[in-house]
Amino acid sequence: MANLTIVLDDEVLKKARLRALEQGKSVNSIIRDYLEAYSRVRPEREAAISNLLRLSKSAKSRRGRKRWTREELHER
Repeated sequence: MANLTIVLDDEVLKKARLRALEQGKSVNSIIRDYLEAYSRVRPEREAAISNLLRLSKSAKSRRGRKRWTREELHER
């Protein structure tokens, strides 16, 4: 496991420690949890896009077979 040093304003760290204490956590664990979630966002997003594209290719649509009129498109 690696160590990370960051520079924070004293007041920010004080407030973060108090809030973490209210939650029964440490500032270190909150930052670690945040960075783990942050690092997963991109792969999850890419997987979701891939799934959406795969589903759209397998969908049985009538794309290109019918021309819609303006009235049909704006029907309520």
